[in-house]
Formats: sequence, C-alpha cells, structure tokens
Amino acid sequence: MSKSVPARFCTGSILRHTVTMAGAGTLGLVAVFAVDLFNLFYISLLREPQLTAAVAFTGAVSYLQMAISIGMTIGLGAVVSRKIGAGNGAEAGRTASSSLVVMAAVMLLIGGATVLFLRPILHALGASGGVVPPAARYVTIVSPFLPLIAIGMGCSALLRSLGDARRSMTVTLWAAGLLACLDPLLIFALHLGLVGAAIGTVISRATTAGLGLLAVRRHHFLVRPVWRSLPGDVRPVVGVAIPAILTNIATPIGGAFTTHVMARFGLEAVTGVATINRIVPVAFAFVFALTGSVGPIMAQNLGADQVARVRRTLGCALGLVLGCVLVMWVILGLSQDLLIDLFAARGEDAALLRLFCNWVVASFLFTGTLFVANTAFNNLGWPLLSTLFNWGRATLGTIPFVLVGARYGAAGVLIGPALGGVPFGILAVITAFWLTRRLRPGRASTVLDSPMPALSNKAAMVEMAELAREEST
Repeated sequence: MSKSVPARFCTGSILRHTVTMAGAGTLGLVAVFAVDLFNLFYISLLREPQLTAAVAFTGAVSYLQMAISIGMTIGLGAVVSRKIGAGNGAEAGRTASSSLVVMAAVMLLIGGATVLFLRPILHALGASGGVVPPAARYVTIVSPFLPLIAIGMGCSALLRSLGDARRSMTVTLWAAGLLACLDPLLIFALHLGLVGAAIGTVISRATTAGLGLLAVRRHHFLVRPVWRSLPGDVRPVVGVAIPAILTNIATPIGGAFTTHVMARFGLEAVTGVATINRIVPVAFAFVFALTGSVGPIMAQNLGADQVARVRRTLGCALGLVLGCVLVMWVILGLSQDLLIDLFAARGEDAALLRLFCNWVVASFLFTGTLFVANTAFNNLGWPLLSTLFNWGRATLGTIPFVLVGARYGAAGVLIGPALGGVPFGILAVITAFWLTRRLRPGRASTVLDSPMPALSNKAAMVEMAELAREEST
C-alpha cells in the first residue's frame, strides 16, 4: 500500500471543499432515500393500512440498528482522516482494515439479537394486531445481513476521508438504482409486498458493500488485517465510536417513544409519521451529507495543525444548513398538496403532512445545527459532548414535550419534539464555536491523542468548566 496519502482538505477553499463533498454526498443520499420513499409509495398502492403502518415500526427498528453502524462509521472516519492529515497513511490503512472487520462482526451480533427479541421490541413500540406479522417478517429478513450495511457505510466513510467524493457517490447511486428497479418487480410483479421490499433492501446493501470495497481498493489503502494487532488498531476508533454510538441511538430511541405515543391515535396517525420520516431524509439530504462531509475536512486540518481552517469549516457548514432549511421550507410548503395526493393521505394522515410542510419543517434548522455541532465534537476530541446533547434532546427535549403534546392529539405529538429540540440545537452550536476558539496551533493535534477526553457526561461538563475558567483568566 502507498505510504503517502494526500491530505486534500488542508489547502484550497473551505467552501469549495464543503460544497463539493456535501454535493456529491447529497446525490447519493437523495438516491437512497428517494428509493426508500418510493418503497412507502409502492406499499401504499397496495391499499392495505396494516402494511403501510408496519413500515413505521420497521423504520423505528431499522433506525436504531443504523444508528449503531453510523456511530462506528463516525469513529472510523474521524480517526482515519486524522491520521491522513498527520501524514500517517500506512497506519491509517491498518486502522481502516481492522475496523471494517470489527464493524461487520458487531453488526452481525446486533442483527441476531434483533431477531431473537423482535416481538417484544415491536410491542414496546406500540405495534399490535395485524401490523405485527408483516413488520416482523421484514425485520427478520433484513437483520441477519446488517454486516453488509456496516461495510458499505465504512467504505463510504473511507472514501470521503481520502477525498474521493465521486466514487463514494457512484457506489451509492449504483446500489440505489438497482433497488429502484427491483422494488416494483418484487413488490408488484412477484406479489411479495413488504417481503419483496426487504429482499430488495438486502440485495442493495450487498451491492453497496461490494462496490465500496472495490472503490477503496483502487486507492491501495486497505491491507490484510493482522489478528494480533487488531485490538491496537481499532482502539482509537472504539474510543470515538462508543460515544458516537451512544449519541446516535438517542435519536431513534426518542423517535421510538414518539411512535409509541402516536400509535394511540390510530393507524392513520402512524402512517402520517411514517410518511414524514421518509420525506425528511430526501428533503434534507444536503444537511445529512454536509454533516458527514465536514468531519474529514475538520479532522484533516486539525491533524495538520491548521486550526483557523477548522473554525471556518464550522461556520461554513452552519451557513449552508440555514440556506438548505429555508429553501426546503418553501418547496415543501408549495408541494404539500402533491404529497398528500401522491401518498393517498386522508384524515389524520393528511393533517399531519400539512402541519409538517407548513410549520414543523422549520425546526429542522435546529436539528441541522445540532448535527453539525456533533460532527465538530466527534472530530475535535470531545465525542462525549455529542452524547450529552443528543441524549438531552432525546429525553428532556422529547419525552415531556410529547406527553404534553399528546393532550392536544396527534398534531401535538408531532409539534412537541420539534419545539423541544430548539434549545439543544442552539446550545450545541454555541459550545462548538467555544471549543474551536480554544484550539491553538501546536496544541491542536494533542487534543486528539486521547479519543475519549472525558469518562462520563459529568466529566465532560467539568472539563468544559475548566475551559471557561481558563478563558476568563
């Protein structure tokens, strides 16, 4: 493998790097999430309310599984980008190779545990009656193949760390295109319904994993893992990944609680939430791609001790989030009637869609700022702050607001967590700017020598207090 891996983000325009990486990622994410949205559309055409509602419950389970994989991917991308920025290309390759093996093994265990405890999980989410069997079949088919999504996500993160946004996008587009062709065939032509959607998902994930490995190999970056050195190779990644996993599972757990409460208001309300949950990733694909793309830019510049560029990257990302949310607010407001007709929404389902498109969508500005701040925390050596803010939003910013909102019906359940997330988005971004101001040339790279700077959320708050005292002196 090549001993020298170029740190592409340490020179040139920050805005250009950010837009290029996020733009390429957006195309890939739109392709993936649009196919997911069309899955729901295809299922709705079957005119079986139980199947459409089942999508909401399978989504809640899948989001939790994906959150664990995403957390490991964050750790992989942060550590590898940092090593590349510091000029340690060979060490970065060993870390990447060993981490992919561990990620696949962990997701295999997660998939097995999900299948084993599936019925209790679905019942805890509020699923009952005729919704449970189709939801259980879908999750049972998909879960054993979770290692594929771990490898696919890991390779995508590695390609971004290497600055190869084009190949990262191409891999995603090929897999999404294949799924777009398979879904109508499996769901309608073969009359497999939700089972067909599950089979298509597995095939698409296998394609992503295979093409991703081929794309990374083109950089001569991966090496054969050495079992004796595996623990040492993955230890820095685990240090970032564990807090990142804790951070990422907070959102789907908060969403699962919301789904559980929403189930009290019937299948129409659950279907409305399922539709909104499929629209959001398509509408805000740029924000999702942005938070995944600025991490390598921050990490490479931090590894190269260019702290001013780290600060500019954070400001640039937040400006782009604001622009994206304002544009999508206008687009969704104008297209709400089309969406309602497209998904044959009626009654409570349609009312929730209108509420989302007109007002709730604006709250994604604060969700986006929280995402960007979390990216900064994970790549600047403060991953437990991501955990703190995300869990605060998923608990204090969700549970009481949902319970109070439920007194006003399904609309209140939708509005509650949107309002509850506002203060956490604001506080997170203030903290991120505060930490970037504390970076100093010559000290920046040492911040990341220990990927877990605090042992607990309380310890993280103590360290923040110490920074505050230093700043005031």
